[in-house]
Amino acid sequence: MPPSEKVVLFFGVLFFGTRWTVHRRSASALQIQQAFTSPNLTNNFVVDEISKKVYLASVNTIYQLNGTLHLEVEKRTGPVEDNLLCHAPQLPQAPCEHPKALTDNYNKLLQLDRAQGVLVVCGSVYQGFCELRKMENVSEIAVEFPPQGAKTVFPSMLNIAANHPNASTVGLIFRSHGGNTRLLVGATYTGMGTPFFPKNHSKEDLRFENTPEIAIRSLNIKDLSKLFTYDINPSEDNVFKIKQEVKPKNKLNFVHAFIQKTYSYIAINNDANMGHKESQPNSILARICLDTENTRKSITESRKLTESYIQMGLQCGSSGNIFNRLVSVFPADIFIADGQGPEPYLFGVFAKSSRNSALCAYKFSDIEEVIRQGRKNCSNAPSSGDVQVLDSVIQGSGAVCIQKGNLVLQPEQLDCGAAHLQHPLALRRPLQAVPLFESVGLSSVAVDSVHGHTVVFLGTSNARLYKLNLHKNLTLANQRSLKLPSGESVHHIMTFDSNDRNYLYLMTSNHLLRAKVSRCDQYGSCSECLGGGDAYCGWCTLESRCSIQRDCASQAEPLSWIGLREGPQQCPEMTITPSEISIASNVTCVGILINGSVPDLSRTRVECDYGLGVSTTATIHSDTGPPQIQTCDMLPREKYPKIPAGRDHIIVPVAIKVNDTSVVSGNITIYDCEKTGAIHPKTACRSCLSARWRCFWSQRKNTCVSSKDDSNDTLESPESCPSLVASRIDPSPSGMPQDIPVSINNTKEGTALECDFGSEQLYEAKWQSGSEVKCSGVALTTTERSQIFHLSLRRKDQPNTYIDSPVPVAVEVYNCGRGSADCSQCWGREDQGHHCVWCENSCRPREDCRPLNSQCPSPEIHKIWPASGPLEGGTLLTIQGRNLGRRASAVGVAIGAVPCRLLEDRYDVSVQLVCVTGESQAEMSDVVKVTVDKNAFGLSPEAYSYMVPRVVTMEPRNGSCAGGTRVTIRGEHLDVGSQVRVRVNGTQDCVIIRRDADIIECRMPAAAQRGDPVPVCVEFEGLPCQVSRLSKLYTYEKDPHISTIQPSKSYLSGGRIITVTGQGFDLVQTVFMEVTGTDSTPAKSVCTVMSSTVITCPSPPSPQSTRATVRFFLNEVLYTGDSPAPDGDLGEEEEEKEEEEEYGVPGGYFYMEYLEDPQFFTANKEKLIKHHPGEPLTLIINKGPSELDLAPEEYTVMIGSIPCDIKFNYGHLFHCTVNGSLSSNERELPVTVQVGNFQKIIATVQLGGSEPAIVVSIVVCGILLLLCVVALVVYCTKSRRAERYWQKTLLQMEEMESQIREEIRKGFAELQTDMTDLTKELNRSQGIPFLEYKQFVTRTFFPKMCSDYERSLVQPIYENDALGPRALPETHPLLQDWQPSSSARPNMEEGIALFSTLLNNKHFLITFVHALEQQKDFAVRDRCSLASLLTIALHGKLEYYTSIMKDLLVDLIDASASKNPKLMLRRTESVVEKMLTNWMSICMYSYLKETVGEPFFLLLCAIKQQINKGSIDAITGKARYTLNEEWLLRENIEAKPQNINVSFQGCGMDSLLVRVMNTDTICQVKEKILEAFYKNLPFSQWPRAEDVDLEWFSSGGNSQILLDLDNTSVMEDGRKKLNTVFHYKIPEGASLAMSLKDKRENTLGRVKDLDTEKYVHLVLPNDELHETKKSHRQSHRKKVLPEIYLTRLLSTKGTLQKFLDDLFQAILSIPPEKPPLAIKYFFDFLEEQAEKRGITDPDTLHIWKTNSLPLRFWVNILKNPQFVFDIDKTDHMDACLSVIAQAFIDACSISDLQLGKDSPTNKLLYAKEIPEYKKRVQCYYRQIQEMAPLSEQEMNAHLAEESRKYRNEFNTNLALTEIYKYAKRYRNQVVNALDANPTARRMQLQHRFEQVIALVEDNIYECSSEA
Repeated sequence: MPPSEKVVLFFGVLFFGTRWTVHRRSASALQIQQAFTSPNLTNNFVVDEISKKVYLASVNTIYQLNGTLHLEVEKRTGPVEDNLLCHAPQLPQAPCEHPKALTDNYNKLLQLDRAQGVLVVCGSVYQGFCELRKMENVSEIAVEFPPQGAKTVFPSMLNIAANHPNASTVGLIFRSHGGNTRLLVGATYTGMGTPFFPKNHSKEDLRFENTPEIAIRSLNIKDLSKLFTYDINPSEDNVFKIKQEVKPKNKLNFVHAFIQKTYSYIAINNDANMGHKESQPNSILARICLDTENTRKSITESRKLTESYIQMGLQCGSSGNIFNRLVSVFPADIFIADGQGPEPYLFGVFAKSSRNSALCAYKFSDIEEVIRQGRKNCSNAPSSGDVQVLDSVIQGSGAVCIQKGNLVLQPEQLDCGAAHLQHPLALRRPLQAVPLFESVGLSSVAVDSVHGHTVVFLGTSNARLYKLNLHKNLTLANQRSLKLPSGESVHHIMTFDSNDRNYLYLMTSNHLLRAKVSRCDQYGSCSECLGGGDAYCGWCTLESRCSIQRDCASQAEPLSWIGLREGPQQCPEMTITPSEISIASNVTCVGILINGSVPDLSRTRVECDYGLGVSTTATIHSDTGPPQIQTCDMLPREKYPKIPAGRDHIIVPVAIKVNDTSVVSGNITIYDCEKTGAIHPKTACRSCLSARWRCFWSQRKNTCVSSKDDSNDTLESPESCPSLVASRIDPSPSGMPQDIPVSINNTKEGTALECDFGSEQLYEAKWQSGSEVKCSGVALTTTERSQIFHLSLRRKDQPNTYIDSPVPVAVEVYNCGRGSADCSQCWGREDQGHHCVWCENSCRPREDCRPLNSQCPSPEIHKIWPASGPLEGGTLLTIQGRNLGRRASAVGVAIGAVPCRLLEDRYDVSVQLVCVTGESQAEMSDVVKVTVDKNAFGLSPEAYSYMVPRVVTMEPRNGSCAGGTRVTIRGEHLDVGSQVRVRVNGTQDCVIIRRDADIIECRMPAAAQRGDPVPVCVEFEGLPCQVSRLSKLYTYEKDPHISTIQPSKSYLSGGRIITVTGQGFDLVQTVFMEVTGTDSTPAKSVCTVMSSTVITCPSPPSPQSTRATVRFFLNEVLYTGDSPAPDGDLGEEEEEKEEEEEYGVPGGYFYMEYLEDPQFFTANKEKLIKHHPGEPLTLIINKGPSELDLAPEEYTVMIGSIPCDIKFNYGHLFHCTVNGSLSSNERELPVTVQVGNFQKIIATVQLGGSEPAIVVSIVVCGILLLLCVVALVVYCTKSRRAERYWQKTLLQMEEMESQIREEIRKGFAELQTDMTDLTKELNRSQGIPFLEYKQFVTRTFFPKMCSDYERSLVQPIYENDALGPRALPETHPLLQDWQPSSSARPNMEEGIALFSTLLNNKHFLITFVHALEQQKDFAVRDRCSLASLLTIALHGKLEYYTSIMKDLLVDLIDASASKNPKLMLRRTESVVEKMLTNWMSICMYSYLKETVGEPFFLLLCAIKQQINKGSIDAITGKARYTLNEEWLLRENIEAKPQNINVSFQGCGMDSLLVRVMNTDTICQVKEKILEAFYKNLPFSQWPRAEDVDLEWFSSGGNSQILLDLDNTSVMEDGRKKLNTVFHYKIPEGASLAMSLKDKRENTLGRVKDLDTEKYVHLVLPNDELHETKKSHRQSHRKKVLPEIYLTRLLSTKGTLQKFLDDLFQAILSIPPEKPPLAIKYFFDFLEEQAEKRGITDPDTLHIWKTNSLPLRFWVNILKNPQFVFDIDKTDHMDACLSVIAQAFIDACSISDLQLGKDSPTNKLLYAKEIPEYKKRVQCYYRQIQEMAPLSEQEMNAHLAEESRKYRNEFNTNLALTEIYKYAKRYRNQVVNALDANPTARRMQLQHRFEQVIALVEDNIYECSSEA
């Protein structure tokens, strides 16, 4: 697709997204206007201020765009044929011997020269070659360079920009005072010794041999001979070139170059300091004076670059919080003080390694002053140390700062250097600034000064654009941000549109954007506009809108545009006089006063608009000041709007329109006093006189009026209104007549009044005096216990007119018969003024009862709750009953002797009371006693108990910080008391869901952050928790995180399984998925937690196709995404909030698209399918087109109730088959396709057949009947013969079945019990017998040699020494001191020392290794030996050893990459592969010992103990319990364990109880006894079984030496059987004694070495074959199928599974306190090498990592535990470890295991666990990859520490001597290789090697001749 088309598409997306954003978020201040999409990575862009054209450079392409980013011209610039080691092809006569390849052209420099009409375009190809293109058409070359036939073209004229994609280049164009155009360029050095230069090439560095870091070049296109030259003589004065030897310390990375005044400033980072101290700034600002003015004496004299060059550090931040890397800079003139002009500032974005970044600002005046002071100090005070000559550059090797006496420097010299010091200078102290703003990932900055305000724009690496408004003091006023739609990082250069600074150009990875920096139209009012804090926006008064100043049509007139400087107080406001008008008045005009800023209105048309199309003309007056509006005609009365019912006024809007535009608005209130009085009829007078507006009360009319009349009967004050005086009236019984007096004020005596109580009946009011009337004969009734009537007085002659009642007069009427169920309740009403008494078992008025009896029955208690409480008391005890007292003061409550304090406010007379229990000293139980009037009392039927609650357990003990975890607390008496709450950390409540005596279930609250465990305590009765028995600890873990939901589409019927992936789901108990947007109410579905990373949810149905929003409730808490960032990290929290506002999707929300249900139909769309029963049925079903991407397992097909198996699936078609008989009572069966909840019948299968089929069936049945008759005859003749054979076989089968059943039952029981038994028996208290580091190293490096030495050295010691245990001697020569033999030559030590020096030369060592490996007779064993000897020799310099290994590995990778890279490191066939093995062993030793050692040793103990639990054949080694099928004892040997009591003479220990099997041989018994006595010692200190005697003391006092073979041994099948415990009939608990032999006897030797043809223990060798040959004989053993014993493998596996899982977990986990640094370092090295070679296949990297660590190191350790521990590794243990190692190998493999019934059991045994182990391996690799990168310095420090730890452990001289033997053996080949290497030849390494040979061989003559 052409880029122009892509622009159109991107516009569409932006338009929709932006418009929707505006709707969602009214506070946004930024908006993308146009965008251009580049298919390739963008590099640079530049904007022409005159033509408004935009030039964009990307990889391989240059685009010419117009101002709105529409494409005009496109030009391809690459890829081209190139090689980094070749000169540019434009250089005449410069052939290249290196092969060229297509190379992408990255743009490095893009600069406009409008004066000459050219665009300077420099790329990374051709050594940084530059082209000059036409500005009007970039596809055309403006100047051909070098010109055709040019002879004087030098590389320095062509090599201008950096020649690598990742190397920086900056530049600028200026015109010197002579009119010459010049180009200043700064470019990163990419030559030899940098990561940019091709590795493994020692060729001459052509590119940067003479190219400087900074240079000023000629750009005069009229003088092509000097184009791009330095244009000054000597040229070195116009360049800045760092010396070759110090380039590693000066890795300059250029950020930006710009001109300020007559200076060029260059912003630089020195990357050589990265990775060192974070507190040190690496940012540099350099300044160079430009020849833009003629300030010198001679016009021809040019200013020298080096003379004016000076640099200083820029420091952003302080006190350990320094942002030390400069990212982007922008110079701007800003206003920082009122009444002063703009001041130039430099704004910069700085970052540090944590991605945190900050904005800092520096005054240019400060920069200039620091430079002047620095030059002055260099001449006048050099000892101050503030300035120095920059000696790292070639021109800086001259004079240093020296005292020049009283030399006075002129301003020109202070600014641009003096003649006496023409050298570049550096200021030692950095210029410091305080961060103005901090955030995450800031990447660019642009600054604008708008109407005196400073506005800063910041781009970020996570596609966000910030807009900051700053105060005058540069503090932050407010901020806004915009999420860029492209989602790409913002380039560090941003620029404003010079014609309209309301637009900003910015560039991302693949887009160029034109953003509008203000959105003034989003503000609807002046106060919003000026209160929004946007300096660009102001209020356009006459247009009544918010706009930028240039968009306001009347901006030229004063006061027509109000900006942020004036503030909201200048917004136009209108005051109207009068503002309130009575509807009865006749107002013809109103006065208008406008406050705020309003322009001159004299030449405009001004109106007052009242709405509804009614306007009146405004009168303008201009007596003083600017013309203002004075009056407006009032709205005509007939056009007054109607006042709504129930209201007394209406508000009429008034707007001032200027030229038909509303400028300012206000309101007029029109009111009606008559309606004011009518709204509140019972307080009409007071309401009238208390209104907001002026109203009066007419006594004559009794109405509210708006004006006084001539009479004096109008009232003005509310106090003069006729009104009732509130008074208290005693309650009266229902229906009893009474007279009620009422006091009134301001009412004429004699006025006819009536008493109104709100009922239908009215009562006459009789005047008693001038201020009192009496309501006579009032008889009010009620059926309620008590009822309040309100008394009102109304005028007789005006029924709807009342005397005001400011305070309602209340009359209470009571009914004694209601609400009084007992005596106490009745008499208790006396306190309320109710005269009720109890008589005749009911409550009546006092007048109805005679005589009166005030005595009530004793209290009765019916119920109490709660029934128990804590000892501390405080329980609210509720008591219900009868006659519980008349008043609270007369009632007392007690529980036994413990008082209970009554709560009077909760006392319900007679029937219920609540009291607070007192404290009890001990647990007790007693009845509750209620006492009334201190004599009558009642007792509760049940007792109240004081109990002590306890918390026993709490599950779970951890949960997410978001809360919601349902916790179950179990304990005792948890239901006591009235108030129980569960407190978390003493500050929050766990909401109780359920509570009973034993269990409390509650839901945990949220926590602010993770931390230490917090206490969860059960509190009773509000008392704080102070005892541990009520408390448990709970840990808040990191919240679960949801990454994705797949699939993100569902069909309308719902039921599709949505897989939710993430982390931390093991903390989730319940999950709900809520889908909104499909209907008016959200739909929910219940989800299932499958694992810690997977949740599955069925999608709910939807009524329509739509895009729905999905959110999840984890533990009934809404999932909102990850927790916000900590304080100070503004970026994450702000961005998450703003993204929610802009796009409408809060954190934790997901999208799911609902599509139409899938469509299915048969192949031919037939609805009826005929089928004959008994035949297989295959259906071809088509799927309709759909975007659901259904997987085959998601749909099922049913024919009736019979499933149809889907056998084939391809695209939109699949087959399903019913293989069995399809039969049914029904003739027709529906074909139903089901997908989730969606079901559809697509066809019907009709069962039946045709007539010919019936005929054929009859014929076939007849033939079958005839055959059956014949078969019956044959059967009868043979049945008798077969019956006898069958009876015999049946008996054998039953016997075999019984044996198999018994064996399986035993196997199952063992599997269930062995795990528990083994865990109990395993003694973890014993120390782990780790080998020392030096022994571990020698056994790992020289495994074959170590075993040979042990056989030759250790065993003879044992044979000749009869003493007890002894320590293992240091057997390996490398662990012993080296002394030259007496026959050694005298100069040997000197030669070996010189040889050691040679090996420490990288060029020699790599050449030496390669030379040896090229020899055919240099075998694999020699290579491994050499690698291990080198490791020993260089052990003290592991950093150097690591660099050698890496270089050799690079060569190995290069060799493998051209063949099959997946085979690399698969075997150990080269020196470097063995070196890698040794390196891993060294680096992983600490991790192995501290982390993996314990679980590995426990696994070994578990294997040994499990094997020993069953019978073991001492000769064949086969055992009942094993993991290896080949070592399985496939017979049911009856073996029983028994205990024996053993004493060991001379051991110094008490006797021990040892567990043995009765099938054990005597040697096996000895081994178990030795293990019991020596288990806490290393195995090397144990005596052997052959060295001890075992003696049995029988009960008769006799003793017997027990032997494997003696005269009592029996013969079996021609072989002598070894003696066992059963053979000797040793009883349970027998006493045995063991003692060391005096000397080693010549016994049988090891039992396993006995001849199997002569001896036997439990089974015969090759037992199956042996039995087959003797099948005619009756064997005394009961034989069953040997395969049934394979279940024992599972039993052993199940027992060991936990230990194996612990081991694998330790291997494949990363402890946070000590992560495996070496693994991270080496894996990163592999990934870097793969990336450099373009290897993107993840499988290849996985294989490399697996071959490097698991298969190279861990498998070796797993198979050889004797490398790590001082233990006995038996052959049987070795076999089991082989199975475990194979499982580990399979787990690391990327290929799936293809297993079947014929697969070996070694692979089948762990087939089920392998997938889970694979996940662990992949997770481990992923965690390693996610670790923070490890720098070379950190790794070298780690290696140096390892070297120091084990210094002087090995005999390096002996290792060097052994290496020398190889050197001598291949002397000629090594010499030839050294001679062929130019670097080695230059360093004369072959001569030094010959010196070594001569010294060691004592050939002084040869040594001298070589010299």
